[in-house]
Amino acid sequence: MKVEMDMTNCGCVGRWSNNGGGGRRSNGGGGGRYSSAFLRKKKMGFLLVPIKIGFLEVVFSLKKHYSKILSRDQELIWFVIIIAGVTRYIMNESEADVHPINTQITEEVDAEDLSIATYESEKINCVDANAESDKDEVNGENILGKVFDTTDVAYAFYNDYAFVHGFGIRIHTTCKNKGTNEPYRKTLVCDKEGFKREDGNTSSGHEKKRRREVRIGCKAMLGISKRKDGKWFVDLFDDTHNHELSITPTKVMKHRSHAKFHRTMECKSLLVQLNQSGLKPSQIKKTINAMKTSNEPDVTSKQCVDVLSEQRKHNRGREFYGLIKHLQDKALVDNDQYYVVDLCSDGCPRNIFWADGRSRDDFTKFGDVVVFDVTYMKNKFKMPFAPFTGVNHHGQSILFGGALLENEKEETFVWLFEHFLKCMFSKYPNAIITDQDKAMGNAIKKVFPNAQHRFCAWHIKKHELEHLRPYISRYSDFQESYKEWVMSDTIEEFETMWEVIRDKYKLENNCWITDMYNQRIHWAKAFLKDIFLAGMTTSGRSESINSFFDDFVNSSTMLNDFLVQYDKAVASRRAAEEDEDFKTMNSRPVLSSIHPIEAKAGECYTRKVFEIFKKEWIEATNNLTHETLSKSTEEIKYRVGQLNVDKKYWRIVSFCLLKKMHVTCSCAKYETCGILCKHILYVMKKRHVDTLPSHYILPRWTLNARYKVGKRSIGLEEMNNKNGVSAYTLWCVRSNFNKVIEQAKDSPLEIENVNNILIKLLQEQEIRKKPIPVENVSQGSCVRISQFNMTPQISVRDPVGPTNMKGRPKIASRIKSSVEGPKKRTCSYCQGLGHYATSCSKSKVDESLQEKQ
Repeated sequence: MKVEMDMTNCGCVGRWSNNGGGGRRSNGGGGGRYSSAFLRKKKMGFLLVPIKIGFLEVVFSLKKHYSKILSRDQELIWFVIIIAGVTRYIMNESEADVHPINTQITEEVDAEDLSIATYESEKINCVDANAESDKDEVNGENILGKVFDTTDVAYAFYNDYAFVHGFGIRIHTTCKNKGTNEPYRKTLVCDKEGFKREDGNTSSGHEKKRRREVRIGCKAMLGISKRKDGKWFVDLFDDTHNHELSITPTKVMKHRSHAKFHRTMECKSLLVQLNQSGLKPSQIKKTINAMKTSNEPDVTSKQCVDVLSEQRKHNRGREFYGLIKHLQDKALVDNDQYYVVDLCSDGCPRNIFWADGRSRDDFTKFGDVVVFDVTYMKNKFKMPFAPFTGVNHHGQSILFGGALLENEKEETFVWLFEHFLKCMFSKYPNAIITDQDKAMGNAIKKVFPNAQHRFCAWHIKKHELEHLRPYISRYSDFQESYKEWVMSDTIEEFETMWEVIRDKYKLENNCWITDMYNQRIHWAKAFLKDIFLAGMTTSGRSESINSFFDDFVNSSTMLNDFLVQYDKAVASRRAAEEDEDFKTMNSRPVLSSIHPIEAKAGECYTRKVFEIFKKEWIEATNNLTHETLSKSTEEIKYRVGQLNVDKKYWRIVSFCLLKKMHVTCSCAKYETCGILCKHILYVMKKRHVDTLPSHYILPRWTLNARYKVGKRSIGLEEMNNKNGVSAYTLWCVRSNFNKVIEQAKDSPLEIENVNNILIKLLQEQEIRKKPIPVENVSQGSCVRISQFNMTPQISVRDPVGPTNMKGRPKIASRIKSSVEGPKKRTCSYCQGLGHYATSCSKSKVDESLQEKQ
């Protein structure tokens, strides 16, 4: 059946065709076009005929109702007639200027598809209506009398209005009820409202530098008042501006009220996390700007500082409490954590010392040499940070513990060293390296009487340039004589040279050189040849640790954050140590020869230490020679050195011919560094020694010294202590016991076995000693370990103000000398100081002479 209908009045000719129940749309059977005026007016091109939703709903409801009683042909005729009538009505109502077109549609109409299109059209109409309403409000219409639930909603509305129109806003006034202190009126103004206040104090005569004017008296504002029902309504609106408005969105976003990205919770939390990771505001700014979308304005360093400052205000007055809380929380995780706090009577902190279990374990293996320095000061209260630093098996700096001190007095150092010794199981270091502070030296004598105290060589050289200058200018050979005296190999040579320079250069008793001579056992090479220092002669290890901490803390770091950053810095150092462990285990050494001595060293030493040994071995095999000084049945003495070096600088090597090989050298490299020198290696090779003796391989330089989780080694020297069981042994046993309980807590059988072993041990102790009453100990009982919190409840507070340290500049992080001063300009042409070659007058004169010639 085919039905055709002429619809010239509505601007189209339609023809419906039923092809056996199937249908398809064809655009090739006819052509048509709307007039340009109609398309501009309706802006719709998806139906060719404008259709109103209300009529369609009526049509489809009637079709659905009568489809039950009409045949298919009658239903189709009826539906086409209804559509034609509706279309004629709509076109007459819209009065559109439409040219007649011929359109052929061959398709079966699906009611469900058209109903979906109807719903979408309804949504579009609703959105258009809302958009028109919002447009009116954005354009300033219908703002007076507008109602808001809260003041924040009103601020957001006016801020959005300002963003569209190109200006920023701020809160101008807030009126509050005197009785309830609740606001009842607020005024929001343009950010250019008012004028900057003039400072009337010009009595000093110095004109204060003023920033550019921003406020120019703009009158634009929006006032809101509170109604009785608690809502707010607009009772004042003025949209008059006396300045140009920002045109582009990128410029509008620069206004403070629109630059809201850095004040969002997501950005704030990210800022705090990056700051806790040790990044500076400038680095945080770059990171966030790289992660944000292009729609958000860039975050500035000043905004990062403001957010971090606001976050620090929450902990103001509670910094020290946060520090103690951090130590207590860490002690719950680390059973071997040690910390002690020295408080004043009013709860103000004086001194704090802490060390975790890993640091205490490291001290048992690498605690032979300790570097101590207090010249680092990186916290809000100017409390000096005093780290205990050592060297691990890779030659890397490690931390044995840290402290925050009140001052640099002798009693403060005594308190710190006593608790450090107690923390490290009463094990004394063999040597300790510090600066020349007298209070520190006196404390070391009291607490570490058997430890060799060595002065930092860097500080001595710094003072040399300051105190030797008059003698160098007066005597031409003084510097050479002084250097020869300092570098004396033996004590006899040192004392002899001292007599010579004292008489020759007329040194006074109170001069710096005489004072250094009186302290010669702390710095002179001849007096320190038998002291193991792990290759260190300066406090540079501590200085390098201090510079490393610069990436994690700064002068504004709060006390509660300082320990968090300390733990992160220590974790970073330990990660570097684990990387070196892996590189050593995952690689094989490259040998320079096939000699078994070098092969044995490559097997035992770590990667970095072997490189030091290899350098000595290559020198021994290629560049050295010798001459025999004496020979006996027990010992042979050689003088070893290079041919192109004066023989007075050659070293004396003694080779013992007893059953156990014993070799010594006058350079004392093995005694001070723990690695055989090139002179000894040369003699070993000449004496046909086929392997490196094990007693010349220090365990601290091997891979066996690496940290192993949960393993504690007890040496025979610890077990055979004459004064009884050492504190270190007790610590190892207690740690192993705790590990057994922790690993067996999931297995009742293992717990029972542990309990049986303990009961058997207790019975043996009862036989050896007097009976000790044990309550409820039976074969089936289980040992329980209870921990009680015996910490007294003491109120703590932050320090009153910054600590006053002796001799430390306020700006510098450590004492600096002329060595670290700014370098003077040096001319590459005339070698003069104070200028470069580009401005050298001599160079210009020579150039002019050459041009004339």
